[in-house]
Amino acid sequence: MANIKKQLELQEKILFGLQKTRETVIALKKQKDTALVVMRGDEIVKIKPWEK
Repeated sequence: MANIKKQLELQEKILFGLQKTRETVIALKKQKDTALVVMRGDEIVKIKPWEK
C-alpha cells in the first residue's frame, strides 16, 4: 500500500512538473516570437505559440 501511494505521489509530481515546463516554454516562445516544433502524428511541424 505505501509503495503504491509513493508511486502515485511521484506520478503527480512528475505530471505537475511537465505541465509547468510546458507553460514556461510556451510563454518564452510567445515572448521571443519564435515557433514551437512539435510532432503531430508522424509529422514534425512548426507552429506559432499563439495558435492552437
